[in-house]
Amino acid sequence: MTSNIYTLTPGSTPLLVSMPHVGSFIPDSIRAQLVDRALVAEDTDWHMDKLYAFAADLGASMLVPRHSRYVVDLNRPPENTPMYPGVNNTELCPTRFFTGEPLYREGLVPSESEIAERVATYWQPYHLALQHELARLKSIHGYALLFDAHSIKSELPWLFDGKLTDLNLGTVGGNACAPDLRGSLVNILGAQSNYTVAVDGRFKGGYITRQYGQPSQGVHAVQLEMCWCTYMREQAPYAWAPEIAGQVQPLLRQLLQAMLNWQPSV
Repeated sequence: MTSNIYTLTPGSTPLLVSMPHVGSFIPDSIRAQLVDRALVAEDTDWHMDKLYAFAADLGASMLVPRHSRYVVDLNRPPENTPMYPGVNNTELCPTRFFTGEPLYREGLVPSESEIAERVATYWQPYHLALQHELARLKSIHGYALLFDAHSIKSELPWLFDGKLTDLNLGTVGGNACAPDLRGSLVNILGAQSNYTVAVDGRFKGGYITRQYGQPSQGVHAVQLEMCWCTYMREQAPYAWAPEIAGQVQPLLRQLLQAMLNWQPSV
């Protein structure tokens, strides 16, 4: 299913892979409000759809948005409360780059009414698609699995100190999925030595993981935030790097396969 907001490719297994920050399109009306630097949409989760293309072969559903997080952040709550209190955060409609500088031209930051319009136009359709697909999977299989795929530049002092860990698994402190599912993924990450790993560290899971990961209701969610340097070039034009992407993809496939192999206890 393709709309002007997202593309949903239904799969045959209980697994849905969501990539809320892979979109990079910015409508002209919003482009006019942004500083020139923002038009490149540098804070995109670049190439996620390419990195996880193998997931379709595993039978996973795939949900991919069209628009940039600069339009509206699909992984923030609609009431715009901070995801990580006490540290720098970007908002529902971000006003700063990940480096801290302003995104908008002087006096053109979106008003509350404009933010509400963006939520209705871009945020709500994506989340309705996400909700409906999880409900479809649960109705067929008795449960649903959600893998929320993200990536980020490895060094962003405005957001975190030093170099970020390569792979950051978030399960909202174990509350977004069953303990044995979390344990299986943690074991896979711990068994390899090519990448540094954090579990429920700086990135515990954003709105999507927190909102939809409801194990008691039969929906199990995890988030994986990974550094760009594990699969792409970190400087503009942010190119795909097949020689390094090919090294991490087998591990990503192993994680998704482990989710598919898992079944809830009766």
